[in-house]
Amino acid sequence: MEDGAFLSGQMLIAMPGIGDPRFERALVLICAHDENHAMGIAVNRPVEGLTVPDLLGRLDVQGPIEIPPDLVLMGGPVERERGFVVHTDDYAAGDRSLAIGEGVALTATREVLEAMANRAGPPRKAVLALGYAGWGPGQLEQEIRDNVWLTCPPDETLIFGGDHERKWAKALAKLGVDASLLTSAAGRA
Repeated sequence: MEDGAFLSGQMLIAMPGIGDPRFERALVLICAHDENHAMGIAVNRPVEGLTVPDLLGRLDVQGPIEIPPDLVLMGGPVERERGFVVHTDDYAAGDRSLAIGEGVALTATREVLEAMANRAGPPRKAVLALGYAGWGPGQLEQEIRDNVWLTCPPDETLIFGGDHERKWAKALAKLGVDASLLTSAAGRA
């Protein structure tokens, strides 16, 4: 990475052998990145058996919940009890929404949950995640230098698609990499 180049709005693709089972085959959307920290949401780690309508009901979100039973995602190991919504930028909660990249934002307020509950309004697409992935100063940059992560540009299918099992391989394919040919073994020339 060049000095001063930050990855907000990009996807991180975990390499085989990452050494942390919480990120094995993870696909992480970087929501914020600067010289002091990085923060991202894993978009391919569903919480089995917990749907968005179920969670919205448990949180007593007002009004009818008229959305499909998409699974809630495990966004990362930090603050796993806190919810984050990655959504299309047709919805914004003023300065409480963070623009991530072209057409995508992040909001962590109750208002976005209420907006999600009714399909008639914005956001057009959204995923709800519990927790996030975080890095301290220089940590993510070092992990990229150590070949722990590859990066690729996002698209709506990678962020919002429901085929969580195949997202990792699809992200690699965007880079021309066949996931079946990757190994966790390392070598030296």
